Amino acid sequence: MSLKRIFAAAALVFLGAGGAAEADGLQVRVGVIPVVGAAPLFVADKEGWLKKAGLDLSIKVFQSGPNLVQAAASGDIDLYVAGVAPVAVGRAKNIDLRVVTASAVDENVLVAGANLKSYFKPGVSAAAAFAAFHKATGHPVKIATQPPGSVPQTNLQYWLRETAKVDFADVEIVAVGIDATQQALLAKAVDAATVREPTLTVIEERDPTISILAKGEDLFPGQPGTIVAVSGPFAKAHPEAVQAIVNGIVKAVAELKTDPDRAAPAVDAALSKGIIPAATIRKSLASPAVNFVADPKAIEKATEAFLAYQVKLGVLKSAPSLSGLFDEQYYDKAVAQ
Repeated sequence: MSLKRIFAAAALVFLGAGGAAEADGLQVRVGVIPVVGAAPLFVADKEGWLKKAGLDLSIKVFQSGPNLVQAAASGDIDLYVAGVAPVAVGRAKNIDLRVVTASAVDENVLVAGANLKSYFKPGVSAAAAFAAFHKATGHPVKIATQPPGSVPQTNLQYWLRETAKVDFADVEIVAVGIDATQQALLAKAVDAATVREPTLTVIEERDPTISILAKGEDLFPGQPGTIVAVSGPFAKAHPEAVQAIVNGIVKAVAELKTDPDRAAPAVDAALSKGIIPAATIRKSLASPAVNFVADPKAIEKATEAFLAYQVKLGVLKSAPSLSGLFDEQYYDKAVAQ
């Protein structure tokens, strides 16, 4: 299943559901990357909790966090639902976004085809397995991921360098887009790839020989994933709306953990509308590639470590300050309620 079709379907669903409709309440312009990590927003919306609070979501689909941050800089969105790193970098450039809740962690995983996986045997280190593959095949392990500076590539670089300590002579990193990553792996044009849900479940169903080589926590300890951030001007003008959104996210995370069968139709409607089987979406909610978390405090230290590692890689000249990045008051009030 091509992610281009998923993104296109998600865009049509969102526009049909609210983007073109006349608002009954306060319009909240949302930018989102439609992955399972954003599921709490979809659930909060479809359950009617935000509508009951007088909010109408107008959602636009993006394919990268940096593009979403630019939309916020242009004043085109009020709510950002994507990775945390672009928000921190954006704040260093005076783009006023504040993280009000987390949404999911440990989303990016490293998957491998059967050929590469066969070299991972008991007692054999990842570095030795990569070297053995290189020697046997005559070419280094090809790993598809997103471009330098992206969250997926940073996670991959950390695992290769710091955890697996792989000799980079045994690795060839292929930097491509999200959709091309999926297609390259299924076509066996690469040996491994970093992916998120629902892509992981889709490719595993299409090719059962593909399996997880390193989970999210393995790639980067405490790997921060999708978050919900609000623009400063919107928060100042509509603090009660921000509180209602956070209340909904907190309730949705609880539902996704305790009653995923109830939550699944909302996620299915947002992500696929029939393009991906509903059973596949339901399966992805229980995936090892997603862990729903609402507490923003749970990702603060990992975010700081992640940004520091991007400096080590040369992606950033200096780590953006976390001062003012996390606005925890809304989450604390939601939990207290």
